[in-house]
Amino acid sequence: MSATKDLGGILVALITPFTDDGSKIDHGRLESHINRLVSAGVHGLVPGGTTGEFTAMTTAERKELVELCIKYAAGRVPVVAGIGALSTLDGIDLATHAGKSGAAALMVVPPFYDPVNLPQLREMMADLHKASQLPIVYYNIPSASGLSLSPKEMASLSDVGVKYIKDTSGNAPALTEMLFGLQDKITAFNGWDTLTFYGLAAGAKGSVWGATNVIPELSMQLWDALAVKGDLKRGRELWAKIWPICAFLEEFNYPGAVKTAMELQGIKTGGLRKPFGLLEGEERLRLVGLLNDAGLKTIE
Repeated sequence: MSATKDLGGILVALITPFTDDGSKIDHGRLESHINRLVSAGVHGLVPGGTTGEFTAMTTAERKELVELCIKYAAGRVPVVAGIGALSTLDGIDLATHAGKSGAAALMVVPPFYDPVNLPQLREMMADLHKASQLPIVYYNIPSASGLSLSPKEMASLSDVGVKYIKDTSGNAPALTEMLFGLQDKITAFNGWDTLTFYGLAAGAKGSVWGATNVIPELSMQLWDALAVKGDLKRGRELWAKIWPICAFLEEFNYPGAVKTAMELQGIKTGGLRKPFGLLEGEERLRLVGLLNDAGLKTIE
């Protein structure tokens, strides 16, 4: 997959399937899941992000995950490697590996313990771009990174290797400004589940979407209705099924809710690494109802 090909469409913020004891990445489960997503028509894979539990993984595992995703994608869709790190040194290590492994781009969340300032962020993005020679998707998630940038500040990153923004701010006016006022500098993707309908209807060229792990077919139907055909009526019908699931996922630990929804459909994920876990009790029963209401079969 050429790294120069523009990204777009539904890019899946991919889960990381583990073995049942949580000790390793489960290769078979990952390959099966990727094949399921590609068969549904998704446009790209984004491993190693929030949904992929990157903070619970070792550096070696994060590199392994990128290699496996590229192998199993087999050139059918691009792989955007999540390489967020607390230091530039670690980021360069991951970025260099992703570039050599055949990733199409990097997704970079800024250091998420002590927030950097804009000049420090610009220097870091430039270093990662230089090390990998890959375009960067800047992962804008102020709730986790502690860094809030204006749309113009994010667009200014375009001259240090950032070509795309994954906007997980939940700030629809800011997303709108990037889509209609700064589109000549940077390409903004929606990254906030419950704004997916708005983002696609407003003309976003893509969405980095974790819920697609759960609803790949419905995700692609929504893309086709809104982005391809411009059919708002059909889009609203689909969104009426999808939105309750997205709203539910945002209530909880996100990867935990996503993996629970997959498990309820009979897709083994290996659960989460402690201290996090799958949903139980009343929460699980609520999710069963939402999946059923959307026309999805569950095993409980």
